[in-house]
Amino acid sequence: MDTLVEAFDAAWLDPSRRDTVALTDGEHSLHYPLLHTRVAALAASLRAAGVQSGDRVAIAMARSLDQVLAILATMVAGACPCPLEPKLGAEELTRRYRLARLDWTLVAAAGADEVAAGILPAARLLHGEALAGQAASGFPVLTIDPLADAFLLFTSGSSGKPKGVLQNHRGLLTNARGIVAHTGLTAADCLLHVMPLYHTNGVNNQILAPLLAGATVVLAPRFRAEEMPALFARHRPTLFTGVPTIYARMLAFDFAPDSLARLRMLRCGSAPITETLHQQIEARFGRPLVVSYGLSEATCTSTMNPPAARRIGTVGTVLPGQRVFLAAADGTPVTDPGREGEVCIAGPALMTGYLDEGSAGKPRPVGDVLRTGDLGCFDADGYLSITGRLKDVIIRGGENLSPNLIEEALMTVPGVAACCVVGQPDADLGEVPVAVIVRQTDTAGASVTAAALDAAVLQALSRIHRPAAYRFAPALPENAVGKVDRKRLARELDQWAPGDGPPETGR
Repeated sequence: MDTLVEAFDAAWLDPSRRDTVALTDGEHSLHYPLLHTRVAALAASLRAAGVQSGDRVAIAMARSLDQVLAILATMVAGACPCPLEPKLGAEELTRRYRLARLDWTLVAAAGADEVAAGILPAARLLHGEALAGQAASGFPVLTIDPLADAFLLFTSGSSGKPKGVLQNHRGLLTNARGIVAHTGLTAADCLLHVMPLYHTNGVNNQILAPLLAGATVVLAPRFRAEEMPALFARHRPTLFTGVPTIYARMLAFDFAPDSLARLRMLRCGSAPITETLHQQIEARFGRPLVVSYGLSEATCTSTMNPPAARRIGTVGTVLPGQRVFLAAADGTPVTDPGREGEVCIAGPALMTGYLDEGSAGKPRPVGDVLRTGDLGCFDADGYLSITGRLKDVIIRGGENLSPNLIEEALMTVPGVAACCVVGQPDADLGEVPVAVIVRQTDTAGASVTAAALDAAVLQALSRIHRPAAYRFAPALPENAVGKVDRKRLARELDQWAPGDGPPETGR
């Protein structure tokens, strides 16, 4: 089988999955045969409405089972779904339609999403309720070119205007198979889903991979930390995936032992996590936290810690079907264990290309190798550690400093809830590190001082790593999927007056 569409057609009709719930929101459930029927019917209706293979379909729906069905059915119809972020401004929404040349808009109800309705002619609007009632004998399109467009999403825009990332069917299948193999996903698993459905992790790893394995996906509402104990108690998941900020917020709440009884592992990806937070999470939940690494441009995940052999501080080993290697600045391979290089990804999981201002609606390819801009090193056993970003490296008087290493040291200080280190201009040294600290709300947080932070950095690293100043803030800026927006923080910090913050110097 060359595509997920073929694989789903066979897997969802497997008699052994007849009684297994595929998708549920806690109120409504779809067993695998019914999932096949509903997706096939919606896909056939899309084709009957005029959607053709290769068309790009905007999914303008709120987070729901219907949104998941719309994404799946669009793929099964041979078209390419593009879930839209909620509350996008009219200017950005118009820009995305123009860049991606979206052919259709699928909405949840007549009159929904007036902004999208104003962008496309009415004939190009499709109403999900009107389409869902039709019957179908099976998937209308089974033979799909593995390199055809399968999923379109937009980057977070932390380094500029969001770019469209076109993922293809071959990449989706490669990623899903790799996730299933590396994590041991089976029909016995139940995944609690709280991440966005316009993000590669939320779709590729938490919808497509579990549904390939025959597992159950519980689509919970949008993440709210205070609701998580009740959700765990109600659904008793075996798997949960989050980003570091999700876990950091969950640590403030108690989880009943019975709600964790079935949990076999936690997963963390999409953003770097400090070793201190990693250890705090494992101590609270009593389960291994499996950290992974990947990019939308390589479909989703390229390396992941094996659940039974995870190594804290690493992002694991390379998934089956992918190639990850390191390169020096001149492009030559870096093969010595422990030696740093730029992380490069190659193989069938690579995206088709970018859609941006210069692409004219056609994907702008990246070639056979994706140079990620991330720095890393492999150990002798093939575990990858991410050591920083080429663009984030702070060059202090000619010395390259990694913000991640400084953040690791700062997070060991009791009372530090979160931190981010960015480079700031300096007349003498060119650039110096400045740390923005979020204190915990308890008494430990009140005792966090510049002296304590300095001591932690000097104990773990060296004097050149000591931040030139500390700023204390109630929170760190985040993008739509919960990643700390380092670029935005650096811009905002640059605009603060010397007395703002308030700052405490580290010198």
